[in-house]
Amino acid sequence: MNHDITDINLAPEGALKSEFADKQMPVLADIRKRFAETKPLKGLRIAACLHVTSETSNLAKTLVAGGAELALCASNPLSTQDDIAAFLVSEGIAVFARNGEDSETYYNHISATVDAKPHLTIDDGADLVALLHSERRELLETTIGGMEETTTGVIRLKALDAEGKLAYPIVAVNDSQTKHMFDNRYGTGQSTLDGIIRATNMLITGKSVVTIGYGWCGRGFADRARGLGAHTIVCEVDPVRALEAVMDGHRVMSMEEAAKIGDIFLTVTGGMHAIDKHHFENMKDGAVVANSGHFNVEINIDALQDMSEARRQVRPFVEEHTLEDGRRINLLAEGRLVNLAAAEGHPPSVMDMSFANQALASEYIAENHESLKPGVHTLPKEIDIEIAALKLNSMGMTFDTLTAQQEKYLNSWEAGT
Repeated sequence: MNHDITDINLAPEGALKSEFADKQMPVLADIRKRFAETKPLKGLRIAACLHVTSETSNLAKTLVAGGAELALCASNPLSTQDDIAAFLVSEGIAVFARNGEDSETYYNHISATVDAKPHLTIDDGADLVALLHSERRELLETTIGGMEETTTGVIRLKALDAEGKLAYPIVAVNDSQTKHMFDNRYGTGQSTLDGIIRATNMLITGKSVVTIGYGWCGRGFADRARGLGAHTIVCEVDPVRALEAVMDGHRVMSMEEAAKIGDIFLTVTGGMHAIDKHHFENMKDGAVVANSGHFNVEINIDALQDMSEARRQVRPFVEEHTLEDGRRINLLAEGRLVNLAAAEGHPPSVMDMSFANQALASEYIAENHESLKPGVHTLPKEIDIEIAALKLNSMGMTFDTLTAQQEKYLNSWEAGT
């Protein structure tokens, strides 16, 4: 088995972390048990570009239980947990991931993963899909479908599809309600704050915390920062989302204004240069800048480096940039996903639903790929509902169902006032 990891001797540590996470992922465990019996993925090769974490290890085990042959690489150079990579290799899975790998190694690992000639792809940011549609187009002939995990990745896929170049059907797992309403809001909200606190050891209470982007990730982070006593500010380009932020109790202003008063800045836009040179020029001494969007282009890091007279690592994951006028700006985790680089990413209990979507999406494509046209698809609503029901049951919660009379009323037009 071909692989490239940091140290296979870390496998026992990874096994314990995977087991601990698995106990908090009961929905995925139920799916794995069924997959082991029915083998819906038998004979399929899967290439996955995901954050190699303890939670991901349990998705990997589920796919293998379903009969798949899996090759896995990291979707971010700083997010790999080396002990988990070692554990998965010890379980017979081809893993190409090292924490802290440089850009060249990162892309070499993606290429090594698609060398498996996949039938299905699983992406977190669409880097794997981008490679298949550019340098490795010969592999598209045998690729029957794929899944995408993130908002950023879905944006890229829809752009590819709009140009008529997307060669196979891909399920936008991020569009499932049991993914973005929970993973993006509660997972990103908590883990991002965790990453900032771990990196800086700053007290959040009393700080002016600026959230740039008020999608599901942004609203989750802003809400949790406010819960810790922060003075929360939101910057948005969408007037509807900006209005929603106001109604949710946050101050809303332009980034031009926020740059002058913020203590901590977080980008979660999915776009480019949400924090730019002219923003750095107005920031106060000691400002902290972080990103929790998929790519580090959300912060204009090149501009910050060009403005800096000196740079130094003052703490793990904290790089201090001293500007010409003596002001210091602290960039966290190289501008990469701070929740995965400086912390451990989303808690297992929320990834339970996200990876349940991934597992069931793989089964859905395996069963329906012949009728699915190339393009970006969503999982059927009944699968979303099934995941939510399984999660509630695992939590010991009950919920109501409609009577036949209520169903008829909701599906008819005759009854009125």
